[in-house]
Amino acid sequence: MHLFRTTFILAGLLLLSGGAALAQTVGGTGGLGSPLSGIMIERNGTAMHEGSWDRHWNNADFRRVDPGQTLTLLDFKGAGIIRRFWCTIAPDDDTIRCQAILRMYWDGEKNPSVQAPIGEFFGVGFGEQKDYVSAPMDETSGGYNCYWPMPFRKSAVWTLTNESSKPIDAFYYNIDFEAYKSIPNDLLYFHAQWNRENPTTQGKNYTILDATGRGQYVGTALFMQNLQARNITFLEGNEVVYIDGNKTPSIIGTGTEDYFCSGWYFDHGPYSAPYHGCVIKDDAIGRISAYRWHIEDAIPFKKSILFTIQHGAVDNVKSDYSSVAYWYQTLPHKPFPELPPPDQLLPSPPAEIYKIPGAIEGEGLVQSAKATSGTVESQDLSGFTGKWSGDEQLWWHGQEDGATLTLQLPAPATGTYELIGYFTKAPDYGIFQIYQGDKKIGDATDCYSETVEPTGPIDLGQISLQAGNNPLTITIEGKNPHSTGFLFGLDAFVLKPTQ
Repeated sequence: MHLFRTTFILAGLLLLSGGAALAQTVGGTGGLGSPLSGIMIERNGTAMHEGSWDRHWNNADFRRVDPGQTLTLLDFKGAGIIRRFWCTIAPDDDTIRCQAILRMYWDGEKNPSVQAPIGEFFGVGFGEQKDYVSAPMDETSGGYNCYWPMPFRKSAVWTLTNESSKPIDAFYYNIDFEAYKSIPNDLLYFHAQWNRENPTTQGKNYTILDATGRGQYVGTALFMQNLQARNITFLEGNEVVYIDGNKTPSIIGTGTEDYFCSGWYFDHGPYSAPYHGCVIKDDAIGRISAYRWHIEDAIPFKKSILFTIQHGAVDNVKSDYSSVAYWYQTLPHKPFPELPPPDQLLPSPPAEIYKIPGAIEGEGLVQSAKATSGTVESQDLSGFTGKWSGDEQLWWHGQEDGATLTLQLPAPATGTYELIGYFTKAPDYGIFQIYQGDKKIGDATDCYSETVEPTGPIDLGQISLQAGNNPLTITIEGKNPHSTGFLFGLDAFVLKPTQ
C-alpha cells in the first residue's frame, strides 16, 4: 500500500529536496532501486499539521457541524504541499456523506479547485461507506484517507459545509503537510470536481470533466444507476476524450468496465486494486461505483480537456450519472458550476419493477414445469427494451417441432375464468398452442419477431379450472420460416373470473 503512495509522490519529493542527482544514481541506471528509495532523500520542508484535536487538551478531538454551518478545516498562509488528509464522520449516515460539501482553495482564489460531497470525494458513490484500498485514496474500517499531493504557493483554505438537515455530531480530521519558503514553478495544482446528470440525455455523452488550462488528468470516480430497469447495461458505453480542442476524440474506449480495467460487467463482483476498482456492484437495483487512477498513464493537456463517457452503447440507457474528476493544472481554472439544491445531491430511488396486476408469473411456474425436450429456466429480461412483469419470464428451450411443456396453473377457486396470456417474441422463437387435456385453449401463436419484445396481453378465451393446480400443455407447432429456433417465453398468465 505505502509502496504505491511513495512512488506517486516521489517526483515532488526529489524536486523539493535537492536530491534529484542522487536519485539518478539509485538503482544504477537512472531509475530508483525500489519505490522506497526516495524516502532516504532529505526533505527540506517543515512538518506541519492541522486537525480537530481538542485545543483544551481534553478528549473532545472533533468538531460538530450543524445544518447550514461551514467549518474551516485549514487556513494556512505560505507555500507548502499537502501530503495526507484523514477524517471520520459521526453519525455514519448516507445523507450526510451526500450533502456535506468539501471545498479547497489555493492561493487566494475565489472559485474552489476542489468541490465535491465528502463521500464521493473519497471515491464511493450513493452516500455509501464501503471499505476499499487504492494507491491515493481509501476507506478503511471507518476512516477516510487521501494521499493525493496538493501543492500551493501562497495559501491553502479548506472548508466543509453541512447542507443536510442533520447535524454532523463529530467530524474528526487530520491534515499533514510540509511548509516551504517556495515550491518549484512546474508543480501543478490539485483539482477535483463533482458533476451529475440526472437523468442522462438521450444521444449525448455524459461529461465527467470540461476544463481549460494546462495540466494532466489523473483520475475518475464514476457512480452510475439505471433509471429504467434494474440492470447495468449502461456499461456498454465507451469513454470519449477530446484534448486541446480537437474535434475528433484523442481517446475512444471499448466499454465502461474496460475503462475501469475490468471486464464482462465486473463479472467477479466488487474489488479494489492500487489504480482501479469497482467498490459497489448492486445488480438488484442497477448501481455501479467504480474508480480509475491515471497514475501510470496521466493524460496531459496543453489547452483543454473534455472527458466524456457514453451511457449505453449509443447513449440510450436513461440513467443517473455522477462523478468526481481528479486532475492537476495551472491556475486560474475554469470556474465550477454551482451545486444543485441539497435534495438533488441524494441518490435516485431504484427503478420500479413493472408488475402486471393479478399476474401468475411465468418464472414462478419453472420449478413444476416438465418438458419433453430442452431445458426450462427463469430468464432475466431487464436488459431488453420493453416491459415484462417482474423483469423475468419462464424460458423454454424447445428444441424441436412437437415438443411439449406441461405447466401447473394455480386457480384460487373452482370456476370458469377468462385466461389472458403474456408471452415473448424473438428471432429464435417458435409457434405454440396451449392445450387443456385434448382441448385447444386459444389459437396458435407465432412468436417470431426480429427483436426481443413482449407480446402484450393475448385473450385465450374461457377455461374451466379446479381450485389449486391445473395442468396445461404448451406444444410447439412449427416455426415461422424466418425463425432460427423453437424457443418459448411465458411472462405471465392472468385469470379473470367470468362471474
